[in-house]
Amino acid sequence: MFLHVDKVKYLGDYKLQLTFNDGMVMGVDLQEELYGPVFEPLKDVQFFQQVSVNPETNTIEWPNGADFAPEFLRELGHELVHA
Repeated sequence: MFLHVDKVKYLGDYKLQLTFNDGMVMGVDLQEELYGPVFEPLKDVQFFQQVSVNPETNTIEWPNGADFAPEFLRELGHELVHA
């Protein structure tokens, strides 16, 4: 099974709650991951809050096209709930 992000919820600062397609719910803090030109705009918390799930790529994405692979997010995160 391929890993997908089904839902994202903004938690504050640079933290997100992610629900994966296997039922795992994880918290991730992306503050230390926002380097490089495509991620620079995400350092503005108001822009960071505009995160959504792209149904075509099955991961989180921002209006400028910045995204993170589900596998990376899973490694970075900590488990909150597993259904």
